[in-house]
Amino acid sequence: MARRARLRLSSRRHLRSISTLGAVIRTPRGAIGFGLTSLIVLVAGLGPFVAPYSPTAFETVPFSGPSSQHVLGGDILGRDVLSRVLNGGWVLLIMAVCATAFGVIIGATAGISAAYLRGKWETIIMLTVDVSLAFPSLVLALMLVSVVGPKLWLIVIAVGFSHAPAVARVIRSASLDVSERDYIKAVELQGVRPAKVMRSEILPNLISPLMVETGLRLTYSIVFIAGLAFLGLGQQPPAANWGYMIQENRVGLSSNPYAVLVPAALIAVLTIGTNTFTDAIARVVIGVDRRPEEAALIDHLTGPESR
Repeated sequence: MARRARLRLSSRRHLRSISTLGAVIRTPRGAIGFGLTSLIVLVAGLGPFVAPYSPTAFETVPFSGPSSQHVLGGDILGRDVLSRVLNGGWVLLIMAVCATAFGVIIGATAGISAAYLRGKWETIIMLTVDVSLAFPSLVLALMLVSVVGPKLWLIVIAVGFSHAPAVARVIRSASLDVSERDYIKAVELQGVRPAKVMRSEILPNLISPLMVETGLRLTYSIVFIAGLAFLGLGQQPPAANWGYMIQENRVGLSSNPYAVLVPAALIAVLTIGTNTFTDAIARVVIGVDRRPEEAALIDHLTGPESR
């Protein structure tokens, strides 16, 4: 019986998340954000398979203009700009997603632990968070990269750690209310370990704020990692990368602006799309852009465990 009840509860939580995402996509803001983000993800994901040339091959004259063979012209070394654009986004996206996931997991763990454990653990965790917030994210990333080198895994960890303190603060605030609810106290009286209470009872009721934070941090990750690539701290030449393409081709902006404008536009559209979609999630979660029938369905799926 207890197992069936847990399965039903887990199913209702999954349905609630799906219903929330469905409500977000049905809003104009959410549809636009989802469409823009999906478009850039498709370009980055399918680009390497449809690129007309190798991204590292010298195919034309440096900074040559668009032609029938080279739609976006050539870059600083005469490589095909379109091929480099199509090959230059997938690593950026993977790194941004991994950094976001890492930061959200660390931050959510710290925030939930601080809210539920209270006492000295809350003091230690939140002091650590406050100290981490005192270090500028870019300075921390540059320091780590300068010591170890421009390793992709190190950039992911550095960007992820930069997100964790802000996520911890938001999730702690949301967890304070959840941890005091009656069903949490009932589970505690059964002798369930604190780690299991936080994982199985508190965390599932924080899906909405976690969705908002994940989208927001993904936007920051994209900009952060692209900025580091612009500084040369990322994929090393001759690999194609949207951020580094802007840096290396800016000297020929007057000759072939597409080598700079196209990757910059793709980064901008991706950032705008994820930010718009995140804003739509926040508006649906707080009920601003939620239709009455959708609100009733989500509240029904939420059930007594969230009250």
